[in-house]
Amino acid sequence: SKAKMIQLLHPEGKKNFKISQDKYDAVKGYIIRCLKSKGELTHTQLIGCVSNGLAAGFDGSISWYIEAVKLDLEARGVLRRTLKSKQQLLSLSTV
Repeated sequence: SKAKMIQLLHPEGKKNFKISQDKYDAVKGYIIRCLKSKGELTHTQLIGCVSNGLAAGFDGSISWYIEAVKLDLEARGVLRRTLKSKQQLLSLSTV
């Protein structure tokens, strides 16, 4: 059976990729878990945290998937990007 795919959104409305729903759910789950436990993270910290969770047996470039899903979550209003002392910080939107 073909993997169910999800069309990723982009915060600037650019065309984004389609990835498998399973990978999307896995990466999204860790992004949300990392931000829930830490509050705010830099891009590098987020990649580190999510990579630690996914590492074993993840097929593909983890950092690429994190970036793609992060942009999608920003577009959907789940994540917020703020600039503090020239550093971009990511956090969960308080919806």
